[in-house]
Amino acid sequence: MPQKVTAFAPATVGNVAVGFDILGFALDTIGDTVTLHRTEQRGVEISDIRGVVTDLPRGADENTATVGLVQFLADFGLPFGLRVEIDKGIPLGSGMGGSAASAVAAIVAANAFVGGKLLRTEILSYALLGESVASGDVHGDNVTPSLYGGLTLTRSLEPIDVVQIPVPDEICCVLVHPEHRIDTRNARQVIPKDLPLSTFVQQSANLAGFLSGCFMGDTELIRNSLQDLLIEPHRAPLIPGFSQVRQAALSNGALGCSISGAGPSVFAWVKNQADAEAVRDAMRAAFAGASVESSAWISSLNCPGASIVEEG
Repeated sequence: MPQKVTAFAPATVGNVAVGFDILGFALDTIGDTVTLHRTEQRGVEISDIRGVVTDLPRGADENTATVGLVQFLADFGLPFGLRVEIDKGIPLGSGMGGSAASAVAAIVAANAFVGGKLLRTEILSYALLGESVASGDVHGDNVTPSLYGGLTLTRSLEPIDVVQIPVPDEICCVLVHPEHRIDTRNARQVIPKDLPLSTFVQQSANLAGFLSGCFMGDTELIRNSLQDLLIEPHRAPLIPGFSQVRQAALSNGALGCSISGAGPSVFAWVKNQADAEAVRDAMRAAFAGASVESSAWISSLNCPGASIVEEG
């Protein structure tokens, strides 16, 4: 049995414009790392939080990385405890799945202490416990792609049913993160409880068209379908300069552009790397025009999910 295990889990884009709470994809450029040390003292203790975020809860029942670990130790009745180090690569309140990545990395690392007995669906269940602390609800649009990699559809959580969606290799993602923070719970509160049936019908058509486009490799169908009629209109006012950023992406050839998760990060799908660089520059310029500084990444859409990076 190892004394120490380190795992990495990637950042993610949730919702993907057409699949609120059910679609998400992993990024290959940024993520969170969690290291677990086996200790003689029972229980879970956070010893260090470092990286781009440090002001996170230290209680094991409050931090997204450790809530699932507490349940994991209890379920397996393990005769030891875990000391946890969290290295945050994902900004807080960025809409990039930071809470999900920490939760996933922690359970992927913990699985090594039981010889890798957990199935991927079981790892997902434990990680979802941590994610619920951040959002106040259980949904798989960030946790699932962070664990599985690629573009995922979480069809059901009870029982867990995950579908991995193929994406043409040449399509990539531009993600732009403005220097602005949005709390996930607050972002969920602005969504109306009642929405027009006609809007729901059109959004269902967009979801079906988007998924069909991915399976068929039809970029024009993806372009025509990658539009959010349900959530984006209500969350867009929370993001300074969003409409200009979205228009800048589309004017420079993006297949689609929308809010990443709860925001404020904004993503765009583009046909190739050359288009991605032009779209990235245009999106950042639009944020700058709204007096908002930003960071940006270009990522593949078929990148791997969480994995163990060190064990000893």
